[in-house]
Amino acid sequence: EVQLQASGGGLAQPGRSLTLSCVVSGFQFDNGAMSWVRQAPGKSRELIAGISWNAGNIYYDDSVKGRFTISRDNAKNTVYLQMTSLKPEDTAVYYCAARRSAWTHDWSRYDYWGQGTQVTVSS
Repeated sequence: EVQLQASGGGLAQPGRSLTLSCVVSGFQFDNGAMSWVRQAPGKSRELIAGISWNAGNIYYDDSVKGRFTISRDNAKNTVYLQMTSLKPEDTAVYYCAARRSAWTHDWSRYDYWGQGTQVTVSS
């Protein structure tokens, strides 16, 4: 059984930082593409950061570019999302997603999903 366990969400003030982690099991992690997808209240999901199996290709949505950093540790089966300079508009449920094949921007084509972790940015 494939499991993605996301953690690290919480409440942060604007301008502060949070780091999300997603531990993957039951999946050949070092061959898979990983992404972080978020969903704000009343909005559709959006893929904001993605990383290929060897970190050779990394993607950021314009809304987070320069503030968020995605990384992965294949030895630990873990993908991270370091979020800095947080804004209220970053408030959302954040999901990690795994794909068995090449990375894609299309979040609907991911094979496995974590349970989501809430990030709230508010003063």
